[in-house]
Amino acid sequence: MTGLVVCLAVLALSGAFGLLRMRGRGRLRMRGSDDGVRLDAVELGAELGERATLVQFSSAFCQPCRATKRVLGEVAGMVDGVAHIEIDAESRLELVRQLGILSTPTVLVLDADGALVRRAVGQPRRADVIAALGEAVA
Repeated sequence: MTGLVVCLAVLALSGAFGLLRMRGRGRLRMRGSDDGVRLDAVELGAELGERATLVQFSSAFCQPCRATKRVLGEVAGMVDGVAHIEIDAESRLELVRQLGILSTPTVLVLDADGALVRRAVGQPRRADVIAALGEAVA
């Protein structure tokens, strides 16, 4: 009987942890450790946008990366002066380690100077990307 209770408790705790983790995926937020992060065209391998840049770290077999690429491309096309840069995480491991990227897709929103404004792990919603861009271009 004790083993059953322990098993049920472990299942409940792991389920709650999984739900909390999934709830935060795709949300554009600022982490405290990201303060002061600034990227330039040399580090990214492409020119920054005049007003803002959407940087996406992807991997070859990542299904959400394809949907994220489509969303970011559409948003960048809607707003003048915004660039979308997709980076293959596997080929840029040094940059991935430097930025603390642990999974793909990871999206960074940079302002015109390359300063990190927001970060999302997982596929962000279009409305969240537009809101983060509003903050970046303000």
